[in-house]
Amino acid sequence: MAETRKASRFIVPVAVAGVAAATIGLVPALAASGDPDLPEITAQQLIEKIAASDTQTLSGTFKISTDLGLPSFGGLVSGLGGVGGGGGSSADPSEKLTELVSGTHTLRVAADGPERQKLTLLDGSDEYSLIHNGDDVWAYDSKSKEVFHEKAPEGAEAPADKEVPTTPKELADEVLKAAGDTTSITVGGTAKVAGRDAYQLVIKPKQTGSTVESVKIAVDAANGTPLKFTLASVEGGKPVVDAGFTKVDFARPAASEFTFKAPEGAKVTEGAAEKAAGESGEEKLPEEFEKGLGELEKGFGGFAEGLNVIGEGWTTIAKLDTGAPAPKTDEAPKELQGFLDSLGDKVTGTFGTGTVFKTKLVNALLTDDGRIYVGAVTKDALVDAANAGK
Repeated sequence: MAETRKASRFIVPVAVAGVAAATIGLVPALAASGDPDLPEITAQQLIEKIAASDTQTLSGTFKISTDLGLPSFGGLVSGLGGVGGGGGSSADPSEKLTELVSGTHTLRVAADGPERQKLTLLDGSDEYSLIHNGDDVWAYDSKSKEVFHEKAPEGAEAPADKEVPTTPKELADEVLKAAGDTTSITVGGTAKVAGRDAYQLVIKPKQTGSTVESVKIAVDAANGTPLKFTLASVEGGKPVVDAGFTKVDFARPAASEFTFKAPEGAKVTEGAAEKAAGESGEEKLPEEFEKGLGELEKGFGGFAEGLNVIGEGWTTIAKLDTGAPAPKTDEAPKELQGFLDSLGDKVTGTFGTGTVFKTKLVNALLTDDGRIYVGAVTKDALVDAANAGK
């Protein structure tokens, strides 16, 4: 069974090609439009090439840089002194891999089908490794010398798949799934990535109001595996996400890559014990601020009934009426208050008043009377939606 099942971390569903066929241009890129010189190919053919790829084994090194336009979290974490923390393992992947949402990181990756994957996050002389081998998932933080272990559910992939996309392939999958008639997909020449010849697939919204300027995916010309993923914002500056292999080998990694034995003296935390510790060690936010959040959560209790979707494609906005006033940030801890203020812009309109919490990719408008508008759209688009919904 495992031999016939493709590793979804590295395979784009064949259905993507069929969906995109009706919406993308079929004009081939000129072979001379980039380096190296490759045969002409249409966007349709390139997507079919990605869909037909069956890359299940590889090893390599890649860099991922993320810039959401957020202020530093460092002062917030130190100022709150662990508010809401549970004293869990520093090796827990659900916490450790959140580091990838900001800054620049170097990772080593290895894969041998759906049953064996390894990802190592390098940070100077320290390393964090996440290994999925059959029924076991191991994580090791060399800095704290802590080990996290849990059993993988039958047929499930490593926890890394449930957290954030990390390889260019995973990032490409997410974008290609969203392709539709609101999207322009073309071939934008060729490139050399990690010593491999590649075509550049360029994806752009046809609509105005999206925060996404373009997505570029460098696709291996020989086997159809995405080698680099770049997501650019309409705000310009550094890409929101720039992830690409600097070295890649498609040969099967040695079996020893996926074996793990806890170092002598290391603290080993089991997944179930970690969850129990988090629940028992939870700290409380100040009463009034927590009360405000509690009222907001009540509104989320009817999430399925209260959620409305406005627009389509890249300018889709989700609207939720919580039925409760927004929590007052001036009742939050001083450090958290400053952080929230740095994220938000006060706005007014016919809808009333509210705050837009912004990043370079996803923005959210929280009105003072408890309505939420969120999407990968500009601040003006959110305000317009709120005005129209008044």
